[in-house]
Amino acid sequence: MAVEAVTPPTDEDKSRAMARAIEPGNSAVCVQCGEQIKFRAKLRLQQIICNVYVDGQWNRVEHYHVDCYTEAGTPYGPAAEYEPNRRRGR
Repeated sequence: MAVEAVTPPTDEDKSRAMARAIEPGNSAVCVQCGEQIKFRAKLRLQQIICNVYVDGQWNRVEHYHVDCYTEAGTPYGPAAEYEPNRRRGR
């Protein structure tokens, strides 16, 4: 009987949260309050997006209003600020 090697989970395989701008046309619903996360041009609001892993495998994405994420007790840790990939000079 062959024994399969088990790869330990990496940091990429752990649930985590990220703060991102709410974009026009966003249709996400906050899992805490159940309301839509709405874009408002003049306010430039953010949302918290969480990649949720179960047993080291990606399971789902959860969206929160910033205040709702705090009220929920930051279930996936402090939210990192989103830094888009920027092209470096040649």
